[in-house]
Amino acid sequence: MARVLVVEDDQFVRSALIRHLSDAAHTVRSVGTALEALREVAQVGFDVVVLDLGLPDLDGREALKMLRGITDVPVIVATARDDEAEIVRLLNDGADDYLTKPFSVEHLSARMAAVLRRAHGSGGPPPSQVLRVGGLTVDPLRRQAALDGAPLDLTRREFDLLAFLAGRPGVVVARKELLAEVWQQSYGDDQTIDVHLSWLRRKLGETAASPRYLHTLRGVGVKLEPPQEVPPQAGPRP
Repeated sequence: MARVLVVEDDQFVRSALIRHLSDAAHTVRSVGTALEALREVAQVGFDVVVLDLGLPDLDGREALKMLRGITDVPVIVATARDDEAEIVRLLNDGADDYLTKPFSVEHLSARMAAVLRRAHGSGGPPPSQVLRVGGLTVDPLRRQAALDGAPLDLTRREFDLLAFLAGRPGVVVARKELLAEVWQQSYGDDQTIDVHLSWLRRKLGETAASPRYLHTLRGVGVKLEPPQEVPPQAGPRP
């Protein structure tokens, strides 16, 4: 079972979450402020953090960024904000998943299970195989990736997505398959995939409008392949 940190200032909600997660055999610690959460994460190892955004001392987005500065532990954000742009910003800031309040403890448990499965392996290629696609190398065993010899600073989710695609170079992978294999979910929002693809593209030095490695086929899926060589232009005839 998992070691869980619940960051929630509402005592009633905290008590309910602690009771349910403890009944499910998880080890649970809880705090009511962002600064306490940072202290706990720095001192104690956790498998997942459930982070409420409405904290009394820091804005939840700032708390998330600070957490990401000291740990890559999976973070599930609990928010009353259902604005699409805000959700995208949270995913860009490093959230692994989110829940919109109010939510059931069963829903939280399902999201936790999915996040933990992703953290412990994405169903990608054999970990002993170093993958090479053009100037891109991906080492699943060491969880390291490099582009033209320069290391890439990737989040866990970005690495899992890149490794999965690199194990199938040139193959168009359907979004449904990405959700099932990388996100370990049988359903989900395409926006989640788009956010992580956009983030990954920036780190590969490309854009959706001018792709080099990552190519999206509208309505079909995504593929990763080496950049196409541009043939030299013939000079003028003598």
